[in-house]
Formats: sequence, structure tokens, C-alpha cells
Amino acid sequence: MKKVLITGANSYIGVSFDNYVKEHHDLELSIDTVDMIDGSWRKKDFSLYDVVYHVAGIAHADVEHVSDEVKAKYYTINTDLAIATAKKAKEEGVRQFVFMSSAIVYGDSAPYGKTKRITAETEPQPANFYGDSKWQADKGVRELADRNFIVTVLRPPMIYGKNSKGNYSTLARMAKKLPIFPDVENERSMLYIENLCEFLCQVMLREEGGVYWPQNETYTRTSEMVKMIAEVSGHKIAVSKMWNWMVGLAFLLPGKSKRLANKAFGNLTYDQSISKYWFEYCVADLRTSIERTEG
Repeated sequence: MKKVLITGANSYIGVSFDNYVKEHHDLELSIDTVDMIDGSWRKKDFSLYDVVYHVAGIAHADVEHVSDEVKAKYYTINTDLAIATAKKAKEEGVRQFVFMSSAIVYGDSAPYGKTKRITAETEPQPANFYGDSKWQADKGVRELADRNFIVTVLRPPMIYGKNSKGNYSTLARMAKKLPIFPDVENERSMLYIENLCEFLCQVMLREEGGVYWPQNETYTRTSEMVKMIAEVSGHKIAVSKMWNWMVGLAFLLPGKSKRLANKAFGNLTYDQSISKYWFEYCVADLRTSIERTEG
């Protein structure tokens, strides 16, 4: 049995992974967690573990209204802490370090009407300090890899699941309350939390290193997902192209309206070919994932 240390207590992904392992891989993986806030992690004996899974970090910044002091905090936690944790893991003989990077390293999604398809050759180009803080960590931990220290970096798209926060929860609230919703033809890569957890189990059990782009087996169209959430929740919502003018107008407005419209209706996908591996990890399709999330 492999022993895994999650560095970052009470995170959505960390807690979900712990629960998933207990239900599906309890004979293969054993999970411990250490809090990274109080500094006690520095005294933790990492040599007891085969894998260190680093999930600690800050996300979801209002990038247009942030002081230099807050920006510095993002680099301290998202970059410096990640690299320091990886160095400690390597120095204490941990076999594998798994780091949660993000699709944010590739910048913002393409605006309404345009496409953005990321391949393995696409160079990261962060659009703001948050994305750059993740990108610097992404590079920094990979520099530590050698034949005795496996570094596994995941750059997942938007993650969602039961009790998740962020963009999905906002769309879910809209799907359950609004009587109408625009029918915009967009595409987004997304990753259901259980699909991510199975992916993590597989790369840990197989000791796979390198950069990975896990995603659901199909792209998500925002209007179709909203309609699906409404159906599962027993709410009637009319999805029609006749409301698309509202989305177009939102993209023309500066500030928050434009940012929200871009998050909901912009285009950002990973080419499906870079998310196919020699192991299966998508345990739920989109419909099933929505049913489990809203159930």
C-alpha cells in the first residue's frame, strides 16, 4: 500500500480525493493530511510517505482590484510554498510529488464568438498575476525532477462536483432560478471531481511523471449544461438563441459584466488527444456527473 500525504487541509479537492480513495482504492492507497497554514508542515516527517500531493494555494482573485501586498501573497503561497514543499519532499526521499497546476497558466478563455484550443505544444501565457503565480510554481517543481524523484503536474480545466464553489456553483444557481437562458454555441473543457480523483489514483499507483491535461470525455456547452442542471433539479428553463443578444451586450460592457460573460460563454478547450492516456479515469459522463453533483 502506498502512503500519500496531502499538503493542504480542508481544501475541496483534497477532501474529495481522501473520500474517493477510502471508497474506491482503500486497499492500495493510504491518505494523511497536513495543514500548511500554521507552519507545522516543516516539522512533518515526509520520509514516511511515498507520494506528496500538494493542493495548498489561493485561487479566484479579482485581478483588477488587488493591492501589491495581496499580489505578493499569491506568489508566496502559490509559488514559493509549492516549491519549498517539493524540495522538502525530495530531500526526505519521497518518491513522487504531485502538483495541482491549472489551465489558468494558458491565460483567459477566448471571448464570445472566438475559439481557443490548447495542445501539448501551446506555450503557457498567463494573463495575470494569479495565473503567473501558478505558472512559476509549475516550472519550479518540474525543475526538481530526476530519476529518483518523480514530479507529476496536472493542468486541469474547471473542476466541479458536489459542494464545489466557483463558476459551476454560480451557473447552477442560475439554472435553478432563471426562467430563460441564452443558447450560445461555445465549448469548454471541464473536469468532474470524481474523474480527477480517479486520475490521481492512477498516476500515483503507476508512478507516472510529467505534465498532464485531464478532462471529461466530451466538451461542455454552457447552455446545455444549464438545461441539464435545471432538468435534474426539477426546474423549467427556456433555453433559446433569442436571448443571445444579452451575452453579446455583456461582452461590450467593461468591467465585471464582461468578465462574467467570458467565464460563462467564452471558449477554452484542451485538444482531446492530449487527455487520452494508457489508463481510464473518466468514471462518469457529463449527465451522470450533473446528477451526482445536484443529487
